[in-house]
Amino acid sequence: MKLRNILAAALVCGAALNAQAQFRYVRVWQNGESTRLPMADFVYSNNGRTVTIDGQPFATSEVDSITLVHTIYVNYDGGTATVDTRQAPGVTATVDGAYVTITNTTVGQEMEFVVSGTTSDGGLLYNGAYKCKFLLNGVNITSKRGAAIDIECGKRIDLLLVKGTNNVLVDAAGGTQKAALYCDGHMEIDEGGSLTVTGNTRHAIATNEYLRLKPGTGRITIPSATGDGIHAGQYFLMNDGTIEARNLGGDGIQAEITKNPLDEMNGQLFINGGSITLDIASPDVKGIKCDGDMQITGGTFAITASGAGSKGISCPGNMLINQANNPTDITITASGGIYTDPVTEETSRCMGIKVDFDLTIEAGTVTVYNTGSGSRGIKVDGKYTKGAAAVVKASVKN
Repeated sequence: MKLRNILAAALVCGAALNAQAQFRYVRVWQNGESTRLPMADFVYSNNGRTVTIDGQPFATSEVDSITLVHTIYVNYDGGTATVDTRQAPGVTATVDGAYVTITNTTVGQEMEFVVSGTTSDGGLLYNGAYKCKFLLNGVNITSKRGAAIDIECGKRIDLLLVKGTNNVLVDAAGGTQKAALYCDGHMEIDEGGSLTVTGNTRHAIATNEYLRLKPGTGRITIPSATGDGIHAGQYFLMNDGTIEARNLGGDGIQAEITKNPLDEMNGQLFINGGSITLDIASPDVKGIKCDGDMQITGGTFAITASGAGSKGISCPGNMLINQANNPTDITITASGGIYTDPVTEETSRCMGIKVDFDLTIEAGTVTVYNTGSGSRGIKVDGKYTKGAAAVVKASVKN
């Protein structure tokens, strides 16, 4: 039965290839996981027990199915934009100048959207109900109406920064959008290109559900944001990449708890590698903040907290600092003074790290420089534990 299905898929794929249709890739599915390959001829051997696609062999008995990947192209050119849907089923597009709205009603078939070109007065709004991919392939969008890219889809969105490209997104000031780059679902960022995002209304980058930076992620730069640099609903997970953010009205990186307390890893923040540089100058904000527990097991951090009452890292739960596959080196300069709330008149100090429950530093290096008037190094309201492999160069109040 599986061989028959693979043969049928080969006929469909071959017809699409010969017609030079919309397909660039196929996915080979095995036990719920898939391998993405360029469209190529199917070569059978070993009496049909092996199929080779683009040089990669598969045992036909282990292949569940082969699906086609539809590719849609969006290109900006000054005050205009073009959309080539390549006759992808269920995909429609409307264009108003350089403002593009794409609606996808198809589920069960993967779509990928390649976005490129430059506009100083445009944007992209996507509405869909199935997971998909967005490839930023050297795109530069400045919107005068709202978000630069707004992905209204509650499923997994893969945002790929095409290697070797520079991508720039700027939203309009005074709008109602949540971010310059917004995703209503959960977004996973990958590939080695660069992305620069400016948030003129609220956040620079925001997701309604979790946000992951996968291994191999390139550079994300946030020159300024009225709100947070990165705001993730549910949880934030960083495995690699470089984040630089400054001139923020809100926090540098925040993981916010959702309305459903049963959501996976709700309100938590995980950093396993990469590099983070944050300049936190607004009063009473945080460089890295979450609503639950926090784990840092690798990465290089350079955080300057210069705002009155600001915190380099703030965790309302339990915090673990360790180092696994990557070294951990955290350097925080707490140069801000004391903040007085204008309503309650309560005061708060500028601190390097603030943990409401337990702090465990098993390994890695943590350094806090206190240069602000009344500033503190590390404050732990719960239990503080320092392992033999940890180097802590900071005053600790426990």
